[in-house]
Amino acid sequence: MQNNELTIKELKDSIQYQLKHPYVAKFIPEPVINEDKIVFLTSIVSGVDRLSEEQKRKYVIATMLVQIALDTHELVTVSSDGENEELRKSRQLTVLAGDYYSGLYYYLLSKIGDVSMIQTLATAIKDINEYKMKLYNDQLNIGQMVEYLRDIESLLIRRVAEFLGRTSILNTAADWLVATRLRSENVHFRKREVAPILDLIMKHPSYRMTGGQALSTIEKFVEKYMTLVEHSLSTWPSRFANVKDYLNQHLYHSIMMNHHAVEEG
Repeated sequence: MQNNELTIKELKDSIQYQLKHPYVAKFIPEPVINEDKIVFLTSIVSGVDRLSEEQKRKYVIATMLVQIALDTHELVTVSSDGENEELRKSRQLTVLAGDYYSGLYYYLLSKIGDVSMIQTLATAIKDINEYKMKLYNDQLNIGQMVEYLRDIESLLIRRVAEFLGRTSILNTAADWLVATRLRSENVHFRKREVAPILDLIMKHPSYRMTGGQALSTIEKFVEKYMTLVEHSLSTWPSRFANVKDYLNQHLYHSIMMNHHAVEEG
């Protein structure tokens, strides 16, 4: 993984450089870059011979800029009466920052005249936003909510993979990404930070779970999807050795972290 890790670091550095805006940085947190998604995207584009190395790099960066734009828009708070000027400005800048990050992907791909990829990502943005709206349907059961979340977390990668004809690891990527998203929800909740999916489950009119019940329910889904990942990795062809090693390493780390959390909880 050493060479691949260097590539991942270079990509993360390039993404962070694209995101830098000193004025925005004064008011909103620095965007989180999901390394797992970079790993999957890099694995997908690396085997496409018709793409130049620069095209591969820009595909990964552009897709991650879209992801960060979507994540940033999720941070937008609801306005309230009597809020101070700082909170109002922060909310407005969060919206604008998300729009700015989204515009960066368009600019990056337009410089190489890649209209097809621009359209692929634009369609994915629309579909992801539709899935996010469906999450708030009171008629959904928890399993359906988690499946929508699985689609939300993996749809950008799925569309890129389908566009390039490299779909063999998609189900594993989707299982991994929903499991790690749910695990992060648990971590945020335990730290008394924002955990929107757990919050949805606890407030759902059909469940009305306590925090502990919601945590237990979510952890069962984490175990389910992590087990699917573990089983599927054994069938992967050798050309995916780098990403397989990465996932196996992080799978072990995830299991150990969960073991310690259970002991402490």
